[in-house]
Amino acid sequence: MHKLGSIDGNKIIDWGKTSEEYARYRPGPPDSFYKKLKEEGIGLSGQKILDLGTGTGVLARRFASQGAQITGVDISENQIQMAKILAQRDGVSADFMVSDANEVNLPDQSFDGITANQCWLYFDKLKTISEVKRLLKTEGVFLTSHFCWLPFEDLVAGKTEELILKHNPDWSAAGYKGEVPELPVWAEGHFKVRKLIVYDEPISFTPESWKGRMKACRGVGVVMNDGELVKFEEDLDNLLSQIAGESFEVLHRIDIHIFEAR
Repeated sequence: MHKLGSIDGNKIIDWGKTSEEYARYRPGPPDSFYKKLKEEGIGLSGQKILDLGTGTGVLARRFASQGAQITGVDISENQIQMAKILAQRDGVSADFMVSDANEVNLPDQSFDGITANQCWLYFDKLKTISEVKRLLKTEGVFLTSHFCWLPFEDLVAGKTEELILKHNPDWSAAGYKGEVPELPVWAEGHFKVRKLIVYDEPISFTPESWKGRMKACRGVGVVMNDGELVKFEEDLDNLLSQIAGESFEVLHRIDIHIFEAR
């Protein structure tokens, strides 16, 4: 989400703690996301793309399956290791490396496109903007995107957020109202928007997969200890038994900014 910080209270966000859950229960944006990017000429065969904050390589592996030449970087060694395992499982070729997005050890003007999905908020923006501009080819594009449930429009999402806050009052990602700025403040003077895409899509879950998705949430498995996590999962089981069936959908908002450097 556009206004989140990288720390909740005094809790430092460490995605490496949930790499296994992230790999299993956070498959990333739906197929429609990649279809819309293809329509904008992004993720095509032969393109050289850098995926910042790649995590388990969600975007990178999909782009690689479409024939693009992919490099994925992430500051978490655990996440990069999982990305390599999943790429091998998927039978796709992608280069993954542990790297801070603020300082990527790759040559100037190396990439046709640079992507940052669900991770831009964690970067030192001025430093990363400088790297993006250095690494992009002259006609290259930079893409940031988010994929977030809508708690005020979806019962399961809203009630789950209430439960997370009960167990972790410092969690700052609650209450997303779906706002998407036409030009984010951090981009002013650095990028111009070539295209803004915003749309909603219901995503299917089971109680098991929703629990896994919550465990891979910054307010839950990333920061809770084992005892806290057990108590949260017990309460979530009880909640889902009351408001959800064996399968259900959770409404998500997807936003994509496609930028060109100024």
